[in-house]
Amino acid sequence: MRIPSALIGFGAAALLAACGSGAGASEPSEEKTADAASARTLPTFRQPPDKPAGPKPPAVAGTAASFRVERFARGLDMPNQIVARPGDDRLYVSEQGGRVRVVGPDGTVRRAPFLDIRDRTDAEGERGLLSLTFTPDGKGLVVLYTNNKGDSRVVRFPAGRDRARRGAGRTLLAVRQPYANHNGGTVLYDERGRLIVGLGDGGSAFDPQQRAQDLGTRLGKILRYERGRWKIVAFGLRNPWRMSFDRETGRLWIGDVGQDEIEEVDAVWLPEEGQPLLNLGWAAYEGHKPVGVKRLSSKGKLVWPVASYGHEQGRCSITGGEVYRGSAVPALRGRYVYGDFCRGTLWSLRADGADDPRRLDIRRERARVPGLVSFGSDRRGELYAVSLSGGVYRLAAAR
Repeated sequence: MRIPSALIGFGAAALLAACGSGAGASEPSEEKTADAASARTLPTFRQPPDKPAGPKPPAVAGTAASFRVERFARGLDMPNQIVARPGDDRLYVSEQGGRVRVVGPDGTVRRAPFLDIRDRTDAEGERGLLSLTFTPDGKGLVVLYTNNKGDSRVVRFPAGRDRARRGAGRTLLAVRQPYANHNGGTVLYDERGRLIVGLGDGGSAFDPQQRAQDLGTRLGKILRYERGRWKIVAFGLRNPWRMSFDRETGRLWIGDVGQDEIEEVDAVWLPEEGQPLLNLGWAAYEGHKPVGVKRLSSKGKLVWPVASYGHEQGRCSITGGEVYRGSAVPALRGRYVYGDFCRGTLWSLRADGADDPRRLDIRRERARVPGLVSFGSDRRGELYAVSLSGGVYRLAAAR
């Protein structure tokens, strides 16, 4: 996909969050023909679909001004996620280049990094330091990054008051990446203290090796680490760029980046042992729409998006958000906030409508955050948005 002109200033290393057509990767060739009899000569993803469409999510109900955004911190170098640490009023921000920075309650960025692994990663395109989280006791820092070969690593570091012990890092997960895009992803802990990781389908476009539906690979999956090993709990994902748990209900919200038409929001309860895996449909489906003759696994429970949007008006790549559980913005409480990377458009919906589409009340918010790459909450549940251009914004009550 083309980098929007408004984002050219981010430089060649701009994180495209696996937008649209699979930028920077080798895409399957497409033979153009109008002859229906020749449809079989088209690539599988361009052939007439062999599956019915799923239920279409509700349309946007209208616009709202539930909140405004105000500058909280600046001067960061390609920040892409912000998280809180248990027992700490400060916030922690990952920079794609390989540093974790500390931001005080007043928005001041501490000069010395909390962690610096710039020599272990190359921040090019969708590679680099991609996600971070703290262990439930706050004594460990877990990061997801691509190493110098472009392969995914999840590493846990002991965390002191002002610095992680870089030399004592322990690799928890190593996954080879066949292409340069769709590297994930998010690391986070569930309410039972188990580590969760979301990984993309391995890259290129239209999942050419159909990895997302293949339970023999960890690509295109949500993994859970328990009893010393990784288990697949959900599959059929293209690139779950940002995921978050609702701190009140424990439901997992996922923003799964689409191919060239549909961006989707999924809201799921991750299965426990003995329950069927979840299948989010990719690459047999993009959102609710079937994709050519792509294989759909017979295993697992097929899950449809609760919300979606198209690529109109330059939109291209969803940034998954969070359910607001703070107190400073009453109009937003209980609503899930998400947005688009390319346009900075923001939406909100009622989280309790995930089980009943009639209650979703999807609203396009009037606020915007250009280059939106992440959301994050502080210890009190107040919500922040991160722009790849270097700014962190706090969501505040509308005037």
